[in-house]
This record gives sequence, structure tokens and C-alpha cells, in this order.
Amino acid sequence: MESVLEGIRVLDLTNVYSGPYCTLLLKEFGAEVIKVERPVSGDVIRMDAPLTEGAESGTFIILNRGKKSITLDLKNPRGHQICLDLVKKVDVLVENFSPGTMDKLGLGSKELCALNPRLVYASISAYGQTGPRRDYPGFDPVAQAMGGLTSVSGPPGGAPVKCAVSIADFGTGLYTAYAIMAALFYRQRTGRGQVVDMSLQDCIWMLTSIEFSPTYFLSGKVPQRMGNGHPITTPGNLYPAKDGSVIICAGVLSQVHRLYAAMGRQDMIESPTLGANQSIRIKYKDQIDQAVAAWTSTLTTAEITSILQKVDVPCSAVPTFDQVCQDPQLISRGMITEVDQDLSGKVTVPGSVFKLSLSPGDVSSPAPYLGQHNQEVYSELLGYSEKEIEELSTNQVI
Repeated sequence: MESVLEGIRVLDLTNVYSGPYCTLLLKEFGAEVIKVERPVSGDVIRMDAPLTEGAESGTFIILNRGKKSITLDLKNPRGHQICLDLVKKVDVLVENFSPGTMDKLGLGSKELCALNPRLVYASISAYGQTGPRRDYPGFDPVAQAMGGLTSVSGPPGGAPVKCAVSIADFGTGLYTAYAIMAALFYRQRTGRGQVVDMSLQDCIWMLTSIEFSPTYFLSGKVPQRMGNGHPITTPGNLYPAKDGSVIICAGVLSQVHRLYAAMGRQDMIESPTLGANQSIRIKYKDQIDQAVAAWTSTLTTAEITSILQKVDVPCSAVPTFDQVCQDPQLISRGMITEVDQDLSGKVTVPGSVFKLSLSPGDVSSPAPYLGQHNQEVYSELLGYSEKEIEELSTNQVI
């Protein structure tokens, strides 16, 4: 199958999560991603636990499938010039250094976009390339807090809780990939590249603000932590069962009424408050949750899910992580797959979410070992001889 980004070449100067996830998504759509890593050590997550029997990081494998790895010392004058030569050959550059670092290396957006006017130059940082907090350091947990997510996460009346997933990193990686695709589409129409400036704080704020900012902007009320509840959906919460808990999310009025009917509560359907539309019903959220919990606590999780699935009300028990990994729905959609690593053999990894009919996401390729593609990239792309490549390696330029 022909890939969406076939023929697009990406120079990946990123480490850890946000940048590698962005370039992973571009690779899934067929881009050629050249991952530039420091000689000897490489990406800082190469040795993050857990490790395979081949001493490869499971996280690194997931985030770098199908990329080409080259080593290059950007601080070395020769390495700097090699990077400039590579920039002339690529369509996209992605970096996630602290703001100002690329400028100090002589690889800032002004210099590189002048060198290659068609270049899409994407930067990812904690707070972006502008603003009063531009130079402050920040990782995912800090961005979750500064973007507002932590303040609304956690039990009612309890301490704030960060998301268990590095959602600032991965959310920003996703947003950045989307912005790069848009910039490439713009370039296709105009011939002009541009700079993409992405902030972890901005992206978390965007994700959080959709549901929580209307409460503050329209009423002046500060949103409160709701535990497993939902700021809009009512009823929508984690409810007790005889043998565990169930998530119930009745998002539209017809589902609410079907839930009430399954509970045997015709009175709630006919109530001008409990059975009304969302803007009225939300004011009685606690009362509704108590009624639903009183019903679910008399049944097992299997009984609840069986009853509600028959009347088309979204619900689920809460499977353990190992149960999720064995879920037949995820498996049937290719969301759990394997890659064959050169050093570790077959490794189980998540599949691709992109189910396009003609050009689906491809995650079948292994992650590279450090410098695996030095010979290929430096010889085929830049025309270096084997002797020149050996010399660069001996002098620790690559």
C-alpha cells in the first residue's frame, strides 16, 4: 500500500517521550525518520527499565519502531556541518531541547529555515519558545499541573492527583504530528516551510479546558475535583457492585431514561429535575449518583453490564491491566502486535490506532539499535565513503 507520507524525510533530534512519539506517528504514516542520537549513549531512554533479554528498553522499542538511527555529535564542528548537510536533504526537523539550545548549537530555526526554505521546523518544549516562562525547565508532571489537569484530578475534597499516563508528553507529541501534517499540506500549496512551536503546558490546557473552562469562564466558579465522576455526564461515575465496581456513562437523555427504567425507577424518568436535560440534571448529580449506587450495589458487575448492554447504556467493569492486554476487541483490531527486534527477537507492542482503508498506520518495523543506519544514511544520503565514515567514527564525530 502507498503510504500517506511516502517520500517525506524527517530529521529527528528528539529524546524521551514527546518528540519520539511525534515522529513515531509520522513514521506510521510512511515518513522516513532519521533519528539522530549522541554517540555511545544515544537517546536517554535506551536503558530505561524494563529491558528485554537483549538489553533493549521496552519503552524505547515502542516509541522508535521503524526509525533509522544515526549517531552524531552536534557540538563537534564537523558534526555541526554534517547536521547542516542533512537539513538540506529533509522535509521536517523535530527537536525537543530546552528553548535556546538549538540556537547555541547554531541550529536554530532562522538559520535552518534560511538554509532550507521548504523545511518544517518543529520545536517541543515545556512552555514554548515565547512567554515569561519560556526558559523554565519542565517535564510531564509539571506540565500537567501548570495546564490545569492536576487541579481537577483526584477524589472530591482530597489531594490533587496527576494522570498515571504521561499525557502531556504523548498529547503534545500527537498535537505536534498533527501540526506538522498541516504544515506539510500548506507547503504543498505554497512551496513554503514554516516553524511549529509546541508547548506541553499549552497542550494540557487545551485538553483540560474543553470540559472544565466553561464552568469558570461562564460562572466564575473554580472547578472542583470529582474523582471518577464527570463534569458534564450525569449519571457518569464509578459505582459499587457486589464484587467490584462498574463505570456507567449515560451521556444523552435517552440513555439516562433507559438506565432509570432498568433500575425500576419510573419516578426518576418522570421527575422534572432528575429526568430533565443535562443543564438541569447536573445540579442534582449527587442525588442521582446515590440512587444509581443504591441499585448497582445489589448486583454483581456481570449482572449490571449484562442488563445495561441490553438496553444500550454505556457501561463496563474495570478490568485489570493484564485483562486489557488479553481483550479480544483490542486484539481483533490489531492493537496488540509484535515486532521482531534484531537484538531481542519478538517483542509485544501496541498496534496502530490509524485504521485508514487505503493507507493505515504501519508499526511492523523494529526499533533500531544505536547507530544502526550510520553506513546507510551517511553513504547514500551524503555520499560519504566507507573510509570517511570510519574516520568520523574514530574521531567520535559519529
